[in-house]
Amino acid sequence: MDPGRPGLRVLLAIGLLAAAVAAFLVWQAQPRPQPLPPPTPIAPATPSPSPTAKVTVHVAGKIRKPGVYLLPSGARVTDAVAAAGGVSRGASIGGLNLARRLIDGEQIVVGAKQPAAIPGSPVVDPANAVLDLNSATPEQLEQLPGVGEVLAARIVEFRTSRGGFTTVDQLREVSGIGPKTFEEIKPKVRI
Repeated sequence: MDPGRPGLRVLLAIGLLAAAVAAFLVWQAQPRPQPLPPPTPIAPATPSPSPTAKVTVHVAGKIRKPGVYLLPSGARVTDAVAAAGGVSRGASIGGLNLARRLIDGEQIVVGAKQPAAIPGSPVVDPANAVLDLNSATPEQLEQLPGVGEVLAARIVEFRTSRGGFTTVDQLREVSGIGPKTFEEIKPKVRI
């Protein structure tokens, strides 16, 4: 069967039309970028102090109402001074860091003179202070080399679940403390 010249043109036109439709469908089938949904917030890894958690501090010195005060966890030295009625007249608070977080069981002495450095005696640098593993707060533990918020929370969790540390070497059992971190922390902690 010979379609002839006009039939050949029709078949050629149909073939071109079919190729154009196929190209259009392939182009339409390409994936299109879709916007990503906003990221879901991640809950903090460390448990935040409960609103009912309290710290007990003893406020003494040149203060209007010296005594023992129960304050919310996370309170600052300025909150303890305010709870004790404020500073007595003429008292200096220059030696106090009013922005420091309170530690349970501590004593705050208002108006106490800072001891003068004795010539030849070393000055204690807070960075070189040795922390007690059984009483240090998470904020204090974060000051240790290689310890951040998450690792400090793990140390506190380990301490709580085991009833406290009995040796410094138990730090090796805390998840996230490797040999290198342990060697850096070891001289800065005690039991």
